[in-house]
Amino acid sequence: MLVIPAIDLKEGKCVRLEQGLMDKDTVFNDNPAAQALDWQNQGAELLHLVDLDGAFAGEPRNRSAIEAIVKTIAIPAQLGGGIRDLATIEAYLSLGLSRVIIGTAAQRNPELVREACASFPGRIVVGIDAKNGLVAVQGWAEVTDTTAVDLARKFEDFGVSAIIYTDISRDGMLQGPNLDATKTLAEAISIPVIASGGVSSLDDIRNLMAIEQSGVTGVITGKAVYTGSIRLAEAIALTKAG
Repeated sequence: MLVIPAIDLKEGKCVRLEQGLMDKDTVFNDNPAAQALDWQNQGAELLHLVDLDGAFAGEPRNRSAIEAIVKTIAIPAQLGGGIRDLATIEAYLSLGLSRVIIGTAAQRNPELVREACASFPGRIVVGIDAKNGLVAVQGWAEVTDTTAVDLARKFEDFGVSAIIYTDISRDGMLQGPNLDATKTLAEAISIPVIASGGVSSLDDIRNLMAIEQSGVTGVITGKAVYTGSIRLAEAIALTKAG
């Protein structure tokens, strides 16, 4: 299982939010490229980048910070937030990002996901964010009446590389991931699932490793590795040891 540190970008800085609320942000580093290099040096094999401003605006907002990160690191990085069309996907991939994450647009326009997978095979990830099992979009500001499982099943034959599943109620709260919902989703589809939201300790990593056979292939950690409740190198060593 991959342990994937997150860099959430707001106004060019590296921040963390509580439950996706833009007014509940904590700045952890005003140099995201330096932070990315630090995670790489601690053993990260993949970085998870989020353009928070872009997620709310519906278009890219932190391009210069993203470009600086990609130029600084040697490991792959994936990016989500405000990606709504093929032109944006192409522009980001041309910067050197390995994968892009389609979130809101995947719910509103599944055909975009199909087209993106055909145009950029192996480089498209779908982000599904849920509150009480229902998909939330537009930077989590709007909750739909579609379940996470129903949405994920739409993409089964598209060629999606992974589904990132985030339980919003757990995100940034350090209360542990929603294991049951993550396992249920992973078992309902054949696409690999990456867990996100609430990871706060090595025990949380161990609990996710226990459902790895259900199809959970990675875990994204943000606040925990910034506050020190998880040391990234230790978490990576734990997963490597099996």
